[in-house]
Amino acid sequence: MITLGIETSCDETSVAVVRDGREILSNIILGQLIHGRYGGVVPELASREHNKAIVTVYQKALEEAGITLAQVDLIAATFGPGLVGALLVGLHFGKGLSYGTDKPFVAVNHLEGHIAANLMIHEKLPARHLTLVISGGHTLLVQVEDFGRYLILGRTKDDAVGEAYDKVAKLMGLGYPGGREIDILAEKGDPKYFRFPRGVIKEDSFDFSYSGLKTAVALHIQGLSEVERQKHLADIAASFQEAAVEVLVVKTVRAAKETGIKDVTLSGGVASNRRLKNLMQAEMDKIGGRFYYPPPELCTDNAAMIAGAGYRRYLMGEISDYSVNAVPYLKLPEIQR
Repeated sequence: MITLGIETSCDETSVAVVRDGREILSNIILGQLIHGRYGGVVPELASREHNKAIVTVYQKALEEAGITLAQVDLIAATFGPGLVGALLVGLHFGKGLSYGTDKPFVAVNHLEGHIAANLMIHEKLPARHLTLVISGGHTLLVQVEDFGRYLILGRTKDDAVGEAYDKVAKLMGLGYPGGREIDILAEKGDPKYFRFPRGVIKEDSFDFSYSGLKTAVALHIQGLSEVERQKHLADIAASFQEAAVEVLVVKTVRAAKETGIKDVTLSGGVASNRRLKNLMQAEMDKIGGRFYYPPPELCTDNAAMIAGAGYRRYLMGEISDYSVNAVPYLKLPEIQR
């Protein structure tokens, strides 16, 4: 079964073709460079860029997969969460393709797409596992009982970890998006240069907080002369990153111990972070756990994961009505505890 996936929740225009929920025939991702000059995503510009690119990206996806629209069996598109204008571009495009060809349509939760990314790549990953969904807009620690059945153990109470990376990168005069820039620079620095605060809500809580860390970095930078700032730029990056990822690892590993679920995955843009992956692997090894993460192209916002999630929802008997609308603050559906 061939699924065409469409993702336009933020600043990547992506269309993918996936066979049987796993085999990626194409996954075209077009970023929007225009936001770099502003140090963050401008929602109105994001919508316009998606409108300009969606047809070309769609055509490229079919071409790379070596198929025509007639060979597609299912169409899936993100309907939330995300920027409402951006979401509407991909959602309406997907509904239009479905209506025009009389092919079934599934509206996909972007967060569930991230969860599906690991299921697509790791065939031995148990249906029951823990996943840390981390990106510019989300920080969630989720107990996955099965695809579509989730318990949220913890979430950010303010900034998402990816948002903190972007804002700190802007404070440091680095480019956007900031996650990769800080990750690269941090390798040259001393993570013990300065101990920034770890965002712990309560010792027994799995929730996260990153606003205090971001503020602490800003105050530290303000207290430095220009010469000192340039001298310690890599050290600041390393110290910030250590504080950011340490909390993610500590809480996730504690959740693995307390739930007895020793299979842990990362997903979302921050899942590409090298320090996070190395530290998580080391800590999971200590407790005899198994650790999984997707390749970089499935960490960023991409349509292959949307196709994978849509395919699984379709197998569960779900088909979306054309009245479905974009939901910018859509939550991950949670089962009763």
